[in-house]
Amino acid sequence: MDLSYSLSREQKALSDKALANFIEGKDTLIYAVCGSGKTEISYGVIGYAMSKGLRVGFALPRRDVVIELYVRLKHAFPHQSIVAVYGGHNENLEGDCLVLTTHQLYRYPQYFDLLVMDEIDAFPFKGDETLIALFRRSLKGHCLMMSATPSKEIVKEFKQPGKEMLCLHTRFHKHPIPVPKTEQVFGFLQPFWIAKRLKQYQQKRLPCFIFVPSVEQSKDLFEKLNLFVKGGNYVSSKRVGRETIIQRFKEGKYLYLVTTAVLERGITVKNLQVIVAQADSSIYDAASLIQIAGRAGRKADAPDGEVTFLCEKETDGIKGAIREIKHCNTYL
Repeated sequence: MDLSYSLSREQKALSDKALANFIEGKDTLIYAVCGSGKTEISYGVIGYAMSKGLRVGFALPRRDVVIELYVRLKHAFPHQSIVAVYGGHNENLEGDCLVLTTHQLYRYPQYFDLLVMDEIDAFPFKGDETLIALFRRSLKGHCLMMSATPSKEIVKEFKQPGKEMLCLHTRFHKHPIPVPKTEQVFGFLQPFWIAKRLKQYQQKRLPCFIFVPSVEQSKDLFEKLNLFVKGGNYVSSKRVGRETIIQRFKEGKYLYLVTTAVLERGITVKNLQVIVAQADSSIYDAASLIQIAGRAGRKADAPDGEVTFLCEKETDGIKGAIREIKHCNTYL
């Protein structure tokens, strides 16, 4: 196993406990903040299960994150067969560890001895009874579930006998999670506010994500911003070639991306700044805003970053997200 960094004391404790639970036949939920290194915490039990010749799966709701995780697991386990399975990429369906979208679980009834499931609170898995049923059907042995924002129902489930919830409220680099600031700006004025802030970021060569509530708004806002600030692009679940656009952003070819929730998880960019347009939209609850805010400050050598919620009024979701992030920072 090849980790790019050593586990912290807290990470190692959770990793060891998750492994012990699996050996004892217990399901585990890891409830850990964005940027805490949940994926790396799971490597211990994944490596153990593969060494015993057991069938291992790592499921995620979104295709983009599956692709990202596939690369990370291949690097962490260079001597094992890591196979990605998602829509349009399912020629090879067997390996030491399958990294797959939750939709692809239908191929594997009563199959996995260990099934790791990250982002259990994310669309489209959250609240989808069919996908939840597929998850349970594919599980032959035991599961390790992970989330930064688990629902009350999930938390209650893992307090039952035979299950355990493990908590980690700090990031691996021991710096605070950036606390979002709210800016009350009328909707029609928000593009002008964003353009002004982007120019400030560009002077410092700071990359930025601008989140919007819908696919249509991603293109619309980008076209408005592009009139004033060049060097950007937009992505959404419907955007053709978004993997290339995202890669070019990571390489510094673009300095800002207007994006839907498609980038609220599973991506780490150094020095990233975050703006949420129309943060008071009904599509944003506290959990989604926490995930979005969690994109900032993820690197140990760049633990800071601005997170701004643009709104006409502060909603319960906005207040709840800020309250929870401040609470997690008290554990430092």
